Amino acid sequence: MDVNELAPEVMKLPIKDRALLAAFLWESIDDPYSRSFDLDDTVALDLAERRDKEIEAGLVTPVSHSQLMERLRG
Repeated sequence: MDVNELAPEVMKLPIKDRALLAAFLWESIDDPYSRSFDLDDTVALDLAERRDKEIEAGLVTPVSHSQLMERLRG
């Protein structure tokens, strides 16, 4: 069963059960802000500049947040 099939069924649950399910699911997701990254400021800036150059050169195409979420759901 995929999320498109599951979501309508979940929405039929009472609100208390949906809240408990939401909390359970949220807890199962790693917090990206708690991960340690070994990038110092210089390395992070170099990476950002390199990615900016890739966009300007047409090597990659940036997408908006809504486009990314649509791709992930599709």
